[in-house]
Amino acid sequence: MKRDKETTLSIPMKQRRTSSWDMFATWVGANANNGTWYIGGVLAACGFVLALKVLLFSSTLSYVFLSLVGFIGYKTGVSTMGISRASFGIRGSYLPSLINFTQFIGWTAVNTFIAATSVSYLLHDLLGWPLYGHAGGVKGMVVGIIVMSILHIISISSGSRSIQLIERIGIILVFIFVLWESIVVFRTVSLHQITAWQVPAHLKMNSGVAVDTVAAFNLAWVTAGADFTRFTAKKSSATIMPFLGALFGVLWFAFIGLIATISIAIASGVYDPNNSDPSTIASKLGLGLLALIVIILTSMTANAVNLLAAGSALSNVFPKLSLKTSLWIVAILSTLVTFIPMILGSFLTAFIAFLDYIGMVLGPIISIIIVDFYLRNKKSYRVSDLTVKNGRYWYSHGINWVAIFSWILGAALFFLLRQLEVLNTTIGVTFIDMLISGIIYYFLMGIGERKKRQNVN
Repeated sequence: MKRDKETTLSIPMKQRRTSSWDMFATWVGANANNGTWYIGGVLAACGFVLALKVLLFSSTLSYVFLSLVGFIGYKTGVSTMGISRASFGIRGSYLPSLINFTQFIGWTAVNTFIAATSVSYLLHDLLGWPLYGHAGGVKGMVVGIIVMSILHIISISSGSRSIQLIERIGIILVFIFVLWESIVVFRTVSLHQITAWQVPAHLKMNSGVAVDTVAAFNLAWVTAGADFTRFTAKKSSATIMPFLGALFGVLWFAFIGLIATISIAIASGVYDPNNSDPSTIASKLGLGLLALIVIILTSMTANAVNLLAAGSALSNVFPKLSLKTSLWIVAILSTLVTFIPMILGSFLTAFIAFLDYIGMVLGPIISIIIVDFYLRNKKSYRVSDLTVKNGRYWYSHGINWVAIFSWILGAALFFLLRQLEVLNTTIGVTFIDMLISGIIYYFLMGIGERKKRQNVN
């Protein structure tokens, strides 16, 4: 058996220094950001009560998977995409790695675009530049994207340690800002007005579509779970803290986005989901320049996580690349991707299409990884073989075709299930698709193993 030049993917226990508080702060910071706020604004199309029910159900279930993947990271010391070598094969893991790479590049671009909007508002207030969407407004957005990209490069300058520092500072800013905005919102409208507000019929979002939207948003973090928990020395830090931090962050900040968007709709008499971004809402609530600055800074907390996850995925495909080099590459690429909504002309259209892509491709990957570790391998991997050619996880020329086939079926099934109106109006298709994908993988692997035993006998 031949071992790759990268002799180990694992972080030794003695080198793990991430505390429970750091892990909690990381995942609060991951969700307490512009993108989560925007999700809350989009969910306003369900109405207040249904939006809260969907948010709680879909987020809680999604972050159970985060805890499950987090434990694998703690147990093995390996990143999520490194772990995927066990189920997809050493070369087969390039598939989930490339998907993870593209989706976290996408999330970085989403947060960068929203934060760049805040920069354009700052330039409008300070220098009189036109706002984006008005004649000449493109200039402010371009400058905003460049400014945010520079800030992101600074945030990853020292790898995981600088990202940890950004999270510690960012969470304090987030707490202050959200409390401030909550006070302003409830001075503008009452809770009774918010709960009684009715969505215009032609803009109403079905519950199943809402569940899938929130699931796509939350499951994106699951494939980054082990990237962070592998740096923890305590089981609770890898399982309980990511769950609590991510759930707290998404419920809190999406709630703020939800009530802020509804409050603007009540005050103006017009609900427009395109105006759910934090900068537009902050401006309409009259929160001033300081709010825009905080929005810009908090985007760094989310994108620090996005960039590390994308960098880890790239390093799995190209082991010779150091993590720091990978981080620089993904930071530059994400800057280029940020311009796509400007080309399409609608950020909301690009955002919803992006969430559909995530829901279709990520769910089956997560199911396969979890089923393989917990059910097929009884919570134990031979970590040393994750880099061994012709070893335990080499399968057929480095690829486990059963995992690839199961993923293809899962992705196709997601698309087919989305055509069923009964699911779109009830519980959505994401979690059903994940369940079926996991079952398919489990039984196909079992059939393959039985055939092998028969051939040996």
